[in-house]
Amino acid sequence: MAGKNTLLLVGTAKGLFILRRGGNGQWSIKGPHFPGLAVYSAFLDQRKGRNEMWAGPASWHFGAELCKSTDMGATWDQPEQRRVKMPANTKTALENIWQIAPGADDDTLYVGTAPGGLFESHDRGETWKLNAGLWKHPHRKKWNPGFGGLCLHTILTNKKDPSDIKIAVSSAGVYQTADGGTTWAATNEGVKAYFMPNQYPEFGQCVHKIVRHPKKKKTLFLQNHHGVYRSRDDGHTWQEIEDGLPSNFGFGMTVSDSGSVFIVPLEADAKRFTCERQATRLSHSRRRQVLGTPYQRPAAKERLRSHTPRCGCIGRRQYLLWH
Repeated sequence: MAGKNTLLLVGTAKGLFILRRGGNGQWSIKGPHFPGLAVYSAFLDQRKGRNEMWAGPASWHFGAELCKSTDMGATWDQPEQRRVKMPANTKTALENIWQIAPGADDDTLYVGTAPGGLFESHDRGETWKLNAGLWKHPHRKKWNPGFGGLCLHTILTNKKDPSDIKIAVSSAGVYQTADGGTTWAATNEGVKAYFMPNQYPEFGQCVHKIVRHPKKKKTLFLQNHHGVYRSRDDGHTWQEIEDGLPSNFGFGMTVSDSGSVFIVPLEADAKRFTCERQATRLSHSRRRQVLGTPYQRPAAKERLRSHTPRCGCIGRRQYLLWH
């Protein structure tokens, strides 16, 4: 938006790029930071007035690490003793850092990793520990990794209730805790795992992302491995909401400040490229469909002006699910 500054952290297989847009509306780009390393996660922590960037670069040779910048990306530390590493008694190694997320209080950070581990810090990232409750969960021995490994890629916290944490793992599904991480319960009712004999199991779904509505805190959205869902009971049960989409397969999902949810549908799990169709945007208000015709039609364009939030687009193939 003109007159405001925007900063965007973009992780790629070739490193991290930092994009900035000034008040004149012009974009600049710097990078790659960590050249040649895959960066699956990055986070700018501005709580308590600080400007601390975090990133999780991963090397095929040396593994993943958690790095920090205190000068907005001009320099990055890479401690000799890595901040996040698997304890020796787990008999496994850190493969990747899939998510860096803020906790409910201003000093807490969480990191989601492959192999399906959740790390937490309560001192602004100075020290880290593996969450034992999730790591020792009885379901773990039956979890199966997806193509990206056993990746914990989503962490949702609740500022009003620090004990409420939700995570998603591929391929394990959605789990949540009500006691700050001591115990965890699988909450995947209604989410399909078409590749399993029992297609609606307690756990084992290949969930790709979950997001929370910014105002209706008990409303969550989920992008599955073939399937798009909504929950209105804080993620305990899920209902399909994929009518009108060109495909129900995808990875990314995000929600705007106004509560609009965006996805990028892909053709299929074996055809991981965007759908070759005109963009169709769906918007639902007061439990009824108010927009569902192809975007190129004049009537639909007129309705979009009143229902689409102010946010960036990903080419033509971005889809607005709910508003």
